[in-house]
Amino acid sequence: MTAIRATAPRTPLGRRFGLLMGALLLSSLGNGLCFPFTSIYISQLLGLGGRAAGGYFIAMAAASFAAALAGGPLADRGSPHRVGALGGAALAVGYALLAPAGSVALVLASGVCVGAGFGLFYASIVGIVDTAVPESGRRSAFAIRHIVNNAGIGLGSVAAGLALHGAATPVGALRWLYLANGLAALPLIAVILGVRPRVRPGPEKRAERGTRPEPTAGCPADASPSPPLPETGASPQAPGSRGEAPHAAEPHIDTAGKGRGGEKPGAGPTYRTLLRARPMALLILAQALFAIVGFTQIEATVPLLMHDRMAVTLGWVSAVVAANSFALIALQPLLRRRLERLPETVSLAAGPVLWTGAFGCGLGAALAGETAPAAVRYGLLLAFAVIFAAGELMYSSAFYPLLLRWSGEEAVGRASALASLAWNLGTASGPPIGLFVVANASATGSWLALALGAAAAFTVAAALHSRTTV
Repeated sequence: MTAIRATAPRTPLGRRFGLLMGALLLSSLGNGLCFPFTSIYISQLLGLGGRAAGGYFIAMAAASFAAALAGGPLADRGSPHRVGALGGAALAVGYALLAPAGSVALVLASGVCVGAGFGLFYASIVGIVDTAVPESGRRSAFAIRHIVNNAGIGLGSVAAGLALHGAATPVGALRWLYLANGLAALPLIAVILGVRPRVRPGPEKRAERGTRPEPTAGCPADASPSPPLPETGASPQAPGSRGEAPHAAEPHIDTAGKGRGGEKPGAGPTYRTLLRARPMALLILAQALFAIVGFTQIEATVPLLMHDRMAVTLGWVSAVVAANSFALIALQPLLRRRLERLPETVSLAAGPVLWTGAFGCGLGAALAGETAPAAVRYGLLLAFAVIFAAGELMYSSAFYPLLLRWSGEEAVGRASALASLAWNLGTASGPPIGLFVVANASATGSWLALALGAAAAFTVAAALHSRTTV
């Protein structure tokens, strides 16, 4: 441990990043207070029925889609911090509206505000985090952000369970929880505005951060390796910053051949231009697939699979889910140095490989059956949770640094919006697919299907890696 620290000193992420993560933890904790209960709250406790609950989520999805598309260019033209603060304000209003809700109209208005808040927030958060840390700290920063978000939701869920346990009037308790959720977004708004840079980085500052002031035409088939940055002593392959192999081609988005001198600041490439670049299109596709075959499956499908198909008790289901959350926190400092030495495209491809192995552990537990010793059966399920967490860290340390570098600072808002839309598509379609598999297959067949899904995600990530290397 000492030798590693001596050769690879820790990159300080700074006070601004610490403040941002503290506010994000509080906001995520607020989300955890209410996230599992919204459909029950609207349909049953408020007595508005399933249609009202469905309308809430439809309104939220539609507003999120529209806000993400609009928020990306807004973040690029002006400041991602203003867009993020606006998103936080919309979340605060939306959740607070559910506290006094008693009509379908108010429920739908809440859904629109919450959806718009998420769309604006996720179109801007990548740029906000990036400006708060040095470039060499990007990979650690985004991995920590992933952990903070999950830890906050987990803590909020535990707090909500304690608050609702034995409550004489659950609807009254939930009204207070939704109000608390809305209030929890207020510190995040203040911190986002407080950590914003006073001036927009000029070309010299962008060069110091490792991005060229003039993006080059960007298809890896005809791209040349990026030249070293002038007089800074750093190159795109500097350890702990970009992380690409020495011969990696650097795809950048072409801005239709126009110089920036005659463009409005922050105009940048359009959504269509971004998606026409093969690496960016593959990266966005990978985002959707990772949500479909990975994150939604451990949240929605695997608990049902363990309980209904493997007769695992609810206590052990909770233990497996908790082990995944705790493993994220424990593994990040252990894997941090190794992750920074890997090229981001390799790390991204390693995520679904680890998920395939994790699902294989679940398959082993299913094959062992209920007659197997408890240490073997539950040990394999706990191994699934830990290995899956390692795959999550591989993803979170690589995806957003790649997105930032390939989009360029002039288009990071649009690229973030595309990533958000891909994630929403994945989280909307992943659970129904997984639940269909569990309903129509045995335990072994379900685990095998999950492993095959992760393998499919690997093929896209592997194609991305091969596309960006010479």
